[in-house]
Amino acid sequence: MAPYSMDLRQRVAKAWDSGLDADAVAAKYEVSRAWVHRLIQRRRETGSRAPRKQTTFRRRVLAGQEERLAALIAARPDATLVEIREALPTAAA
Repeated sequence: MAPYSMDLRQRVAKAWDSGLDADAVAAKYEVSRAWVHRLIQRRRETGSRAPRKQTTFRRRVLAGQEERLAALIAARPDATLVEIREALPTAAA
């Protein structure tokens, strides 16, 4: 999901500054009351209304090794996780 636009963020902050409470601002702009509070808190603490940088997910440890893993399990269905981990080394192991 994309972050809210800067235009919306500015309008929400302006409505808050005009004296409206969080419930009224949230209803007017169809956002959550919690988001209004987080926006105002971020502005107070950092001086910015901009969204935080979105985090990236770590890549999968076994990416590209799915077929090899399936073959190991098919060959030894009773193997423990420790045995499979030793047979299929990864960078994290």
